Formats: sequence, C-alpha cells, structure tokens
Amino acid sequence: MNSNRWNLNKSQRMQLKAFICFLGFLLLVLLLLGRVILALLHRGNGEEESLPQEPPPHVPVVQLYTNVWIMEVGEDGLMIFRDGAAESYPWGMSAQEGREELYRADISAREQVADVELTDGEVTSVTVKGDKINGRILSVDDEGMEVEGYGRLPLAADYKGYRLYDSLEMCTARDVFFGYDYTDLCMDDGEICGVLMVKEDAMEYIRVLIKAPDYNGSFHDQPLLTCDTDFTVEYGPYEDRKQEKHSAGEELEFAYDSSYFEGGRVLIVPDVLTGKVVFRNCSRSQGIPAYRGQMELLRTEDGIVAVNEVLLEEYLYSVVPSEMPSRYPSEALKAQAVCARTYAYGHMKHAGFPEYGAHVDDSTSYQVYNNILEQESTTSAVKETYGQLLMTEYGDPAGTYYYSTSCGVGSDPNVWKTQAAPALTYLKGKSLSREAMASYLAGNGSPEGENDPGEALKEEEAFAEFISRVNGDDFEAGESWYRWSYRVETLDRKRILENLQKRYAANSKLVLTWKDGAYVSETIEKLEDIREIYIEKRGCGGVADELVIETVSQKFKVISEHCIRYVLNDGDAKVVRQDGSAVASPNLLPSGFFVIETAKDKGLVTGYSLTGGGFGHGVGMSQNGAKEMAGYGYSAGEILLYFYEDCIIQNVYE
Repeated sequence: MNSNRWNLNKSQRMQLKAFICFLGFLLLVLLLLGRVILALLHRGNGEEESLPQEPPPHVPVVQLYTNVWIMEVGEDGLMIFRDGAAESYPWGMSAQEGREELYRADISAREQVADVELTDGEVTSVTVKGDKINGRILSVDDEGMEVEGYGRLPLAADYKGYRLYDSLEMCTARDVFFGYDYTDLCMDDGEICGVLMVKEDAMEYIRVLIKAPDYNGSFHDQPLLTCDTDFTVEYGPYEDRKQEKHSAGEELEFAYDSSYFEGGRVLIVPDVLTGKVVFRNCSRSQGIPAYRGQMELLRTEDGIVAVNEVLLEEYLYSVVPSEMPSRYPSEALKAQAVCARTYAYGHMKHAGFPEYGAHVDDSTSYQVYNNILEQESTTSAVKETYGQLLMTEYGDPAGTYYYSTSCGVGSDPNVWKTQAAPALTYLKGKSLSREAMASYLAGNGSPEGENDPGEALKEEEAFAEFISRVNGDDFEAGESWYRWSYRVETLDRKRILENLQKRYAANSKLVLTWKDGAYVSETIEKLEDIREIYIEKRGCGGVADELVIETVSQKFKVISEHCIRYVLNDGDAKVVRQDGSAVASPNLLPSGFFVIETAKDKGLVTGYSLTGGGFGHGVGMSQNGAKEMAGYGYSAGEILLYFYEDCIIQNVYE
C-alpha cells in the first residue's frame, strides 16, 4: 500500500475544506427550501403551521397617584398613604446607576404631599408639594376655603385631606376646625391640593350663626350694629385691611352694597374683653340682644350672614337659661350646663355651617342662644362646671340629647331612624322612678323583679296599661306634661293627606304605600275614607314607631315618632294636660308615647282620641326629670351618668 496517497499539501487541504463547507451550505439551503415547500403545501391545503414569532415589544404601565401622603422614604422604596390605606412601592430599576441619586433627591419627601409616578409598579418620579400656608380657617364650600390673611383660595379638583394626629386617616376640607389654625394647606399653582389636619387642641371659642329677626331664615337685610363700649371695625382685603375706631353707642348700618364688603369679612370688635356687640334690628324674646365676643359679617349671594365668635363658656351663659328655667335646682342647672357644653363642643369638631364658618346657629335647630337674658343661677352653673364634657368610652363627646318631660320612661336613638343611632348605646330607654334610680346607683341595675322597661313596653297591652295610670314613684308624676289627652272630634281627611304628603316630601323612606303585597315608597295623590288607624309597632319604652292608616282600598305606613306626631296633629284640637290645662298644639303632638282609640260611623273613622304622656322625643336626659332628681338630693354627676350610661365626665382644658 502506498502510504503517501492521503498526504495532501497545504493548498489541497484548503480546497478540501472549502468543498466540505460548500456541501454543508448546499445541504442547509436544501433543508430550508424543503421546509418552505412543505409550508406552502400545507397552506394550500388550508393548514397553517405555527412558526416561531418575535415577542411583542414591552409597553410599560405608567400610573400617576396625585396628592398622596408620603409616609416613609427608604433605600428600597416609598411607603405612601392613599385612599385610606398604606402602600409600599420599590424604586424603579430601569436605570441602575440613577437609583441612588433618585433616592437621595427624594428623601425629603417623607411626611409630605406629593405626586408619585409608578412604572410597572416601581417608583420612577416623585414631585413634592412643598409650598404650604397656615392660617385660621374661616369657611369652606365645595369650591374653596376662606383663610384669614389669604382670603378665599380655590380647592383643586383632585385635592386630598389627611388627619395626621392620633391615627392617620383621610379627611375632607369640611372636617377642619373653623376659627382655628390647626390645619396646614399645601398649594400648587394657586390651588389647595392638600389639607393637613395637624393637631387637635382644646378649643375655647365657638362660632354661632345669628339667624334673622324672629329666627326667620339665616340672612340679614342690613344689620344695624353698635357696641356698649368703644369698638373697632375691621374690613377690606387682607393685603390692605382697614381699621375704623368708633365710640360706644355709635350705630353702623351695613347695607348689602356697603363699601365695607369690598374685601373679605367685616369684623365688629369691642375694644375691651367685657364689651358686647348690640344687634339693634335682630329681635329676640329678651328684646334687643347683645353679644359677647366679636361679630363677623359676610356678604353672600343670598344676603348678609352674621357670625358671633365667642368664648364657649360665655356662650353657655346665654344658652343654659334659654334651654332650662333658671329657677331649677343648682344640680339640675349644672347637669344642663355639661350637656350644653358637650353638645356645643361636638359641633365645634364637626361644624354645622362650614360654608359660613359657623359651628352652630342660635335656634332650636341646635341650642337656643341669647334668646333669654343671662341669669346669675345659670351663669354660676356654667362656672362651677367649667370645661366639663360628657365623654363616651371611646373618648368622643357624647350625644347629650335632652327633652322636656318623660312619661315615666325614656326611649333610645332608634326613634330617629338614622344610621348612627344603633351606635349610641349609652342612650337607653329606662324608668325614671326613684326606685330605679336608687337601684342603679347602688350597682344593682333595674329594681328586683322589674323587666327592662324599654323592651317590655313595646307590647301594646303592656304600654296601654302603663300609660293609662299614674305611677306615684315616677320622678315626674306631678308634672303637668306627665300625662295628657288629645281628642279630634271630626277627622279632617284633607289635613291628614296634606300631612302625609309633607312628611313624604321630607323623607320618602318614612311614609310608605302598600302595593302588590309590600310597602313601597311612592307619592300619595289621594286619601280615601279611612277605616282604621292604629299603631302597628312600638319602639323602646313604648314610643309609637309605626302607624298604619287603612282606607277602603289603600294602606299607608308612617314610620318614626316624629312623623307620627306630625301626621296625627290636626292643627285645631288642644292638648289637655293632667292638671286640666288646655294647650294649643298647632304642628306636632307633645310626644310619641300614646295609645289611640278611633270613633267610627258605618265602619269609617270619624275621629280619634289619644291618651299619652311626656313632652319631647324621649331620648337622653329629661329636663324635668333632672329637676326632680336634684330636688331629691342627687348630684349633677349622678343625674348625668344615669341618663348617659357608661360615659365619663372630663375637663377639656386639663
């Protein structure tokens, strides 16, 4: 064998390699060509082969959270508070080298309002809203806020509010404390983008909307004011406020087109703390009223609003004698003072008129203020209970509801049919008797053998038996309103229809019509001859809770003691009290604690009689009950804790 026949020179070897590469390339081309031919054949047969495809390009998901609260800034990312919940997001990793710089640049964002941009769930931008202002909040509506020193500022459409004290919570502009500078406002392009309730402190001043003469609306035509001391009028825009000095007794008229209103609010301020603002053309029972503190006038589209800013304690000097006779025993007056202060303070935390910057008004809608002259006995009661509030076990001001007179038992807040009522568990329907009071204070609860009167008197027979007699042990058994009767000789069907329609207009859920086997809410166009009127359901303590009116082919249900008292009042009949005196009752029956008996002719109701007791809604403290309890030697604290169980008395200023 010739061993040299495979010994190729360098040129031959290169040619051989090139030939082998060519064969490989040719084979690859043939394979690809065959694959294409097969694909074409399959496509021609209606088949389509899935070929590998390039993945679609990634589209980043970008989210922008505006005006969130930055809780924490860390090396790993942000923690924000948004829509009432804490959320954490990492820093964006798309640019590794810029991550540290982003963190360092935004570390000052902690505890700030900011816009946060997320890309694919990671923080890629933080814009801090660091421009802030602070001043007394004077009013709020849906469009903006009025701030002392700045005037009216618009609210951004996407503004957010945060309560920062106690626990972090969301809030709204209407939740701020009016007349106080406890709130910071974050500004962006001239708009309020963040409302920061920074603290809650003891509040000494209350702001009262002074209603028109004889409480006829909220607006004054042209207030006529003076002071019993020298006084100052402040007016004009905040950048150019003016001060006018005036002498005691000098009268000023503030017409709607007065130049005083060219700026913001007009302030009438006595030069000494004991001075009073005299409202010459605002009639009250006492005559021409004079107000402690200062008076503010605000021109609105509907008229001029007057707001009296006054120390809470001095406000009470004029509230307590308007709400309880000054001749009542001292301990009853002190109990009333604590109730009135607690009620007012609750509204100082949650203002009733944010659009005007007022916490309450001076009418029966809240507490009657300055309708009766101050009295030494009631002023002493306020001073002796200085700062005392009735607080719930959760640390909030209690709902210190009160009414005139009980029928020997009270009710609970469910009479009002509100969502908040079930939570007011410290307001119970209980007996107002000496035996029940002594047993409760001894720690024994209800007297031995006595069932819970709130529940027991829900039964019609039990309540009928209870209301038809006088229990001599009841504190108020000697009060004229303890028992009463009401007789409608001739039923006025037109009046009842009008009453039903008015109550339906006020709250359509409380006046229902029977239709197709169920009660529904619908307008009432007519009322046929009435066949039956009866109480179908009673609430706590036996108060009328559901009234049914049946006609020839109709049936209506009236819900809540207030609506029932309104519908059954014919406007003409008088209430006869247990002392024999007859009292006019033009709009509302004295209470919902009554039984009804109808008179009929040929199966149709021609009239009705009520046997009832008490005066008022029956929830909270009976004022005449408190008077009698004080007369038996019980203290204001004992009286209050009987009516408002599980509450405590605290001094807000300590």
